[in-house]
Amino acid sequence: MPDRKKIAAIVTEYFAGSHADVIVTKFLKGFPTDNGFQAPRVEIVSMYIDQVAEQDIGVEIAAEHEVPIYPSIVGALRLGGESLAVDGVLLIGEHGDYAWNEKEQQLFPRKAFLEQICGVMATSGRSVPVFNDKHLSYNWHDALWMVERMASLGAPLMAGSSLPVCWRNPWLEHPAGTRIDEALSVGFSGLEIYGFHTLEVLQCMVENRLGGESGVKAVTCLEGEAVWEAAAEGLWSRDLAEAACAAIENRPQGRIEDHCSEPAIALIEYRDGLRGSALMLDGYIEDLAYSARLGDGQVVATEFFAQGHGGEDDVGAHAHFAYLSLNVEEMFLTGEATVPVERTLLSTGVLEAMLDSRHTGHRRLETPWLDVCYASLP
Repeated sequence: MPDRKKIAAIVTEYFAGSHADVIVTKFLKGFPTDNGFQAPRVEIVSMYIDQVAEQDIGVEIAAEHEVPIYPSIVGALRLGGESLAVDGVLLIGEHGDYAWNEKEQQLFPRKAFLEQICGVMATSGRSVPVFNDKHLSYNWHDALWMVERMASLGAPLMAGSSLPVCWRNPWLEHPAGTRIDEALSVGFSGLEIYGFHTLEVLQCMVENRLGGESGVKAVTCLEGEAVWEAAAEGLWSRDLAEAACAAIENRPQGRIEDHCSEPAIALIEYRDGLRGSALMLDGYIEDLAYSARLGDGQVVATEFFAQGHGGEDDVGAHAHFAYLSLNVEEMFLTGEATVPVERTLLSTGVLEAMLDSRHTGHRRLETPWLDVCYASLP
């Protein structure tokens, strides 16, 4: 397939099970799906690995597939020449030996990487699609710059979690224009690393509500006993949490509190009046789920599966990343994003506000800058 589009992979670290592995390796070897194995329709032609660690597998995989590794991002984009020579970029700034700040955020260089990518596009007079893995940045200023700079170059940008495109049980997707009065997602693990996934689960569902997305006016983070006290005060609905958890097959018997001693929650006040919550139940669940109270009072819920249902073949394959990767591949082929980058921009901003709220004593933080308005893509 000599006419396949050429893709550069720009990554921080590449070891077994890393985000570089579960994405870039699929672009090299193929995508496992429910309908069988799909061969890539684009070609990885260059790599840049910022940190080649002791457990690195990227160098070996690149050699196996005859993909050159360049010592700089610029070189990987220009293929050693004088101008942009690829048709798309995978930017995977996850994992690696990078500093942490006092808010427990790891300072991955996603914005710094994209700035170099945009520089090559600008000086070459040609723009190409870029996919940024997970949230855009650890701070709002950089995240907004990333979206606006790509837009100024006319370059498609996609970002975000694999959770919005993984399996759901039972299947649930709100039709555009659905009236939603309150919504909640549940997740587990650290507030930044999986808090982002939990927020993306929430946002990919509520963006279909009546009127579309209009942004977030305030965020409050609570932890420990204060989470349950807030439910008793009516700040979030316990029945939605119970409905979301009931959709999860792999959960222990008994009350949530019997297994989760340190819950955390982000109370999200949307500008149009929607109440949203991202509830972290580490120790109780190891999957994510969503529930909502619709305008007619009906409560609906679904589990978001992060692995497929293919039995042992799924173990270690991280098959849900195949569907994320196929969406990214479609953008590379068509030049059109398959999901709105504004979703991840807003999730990025809410995540930072959540961590800021926690860092400043769990106070309610008004967020007038999160006036992100958009409609979900068809």
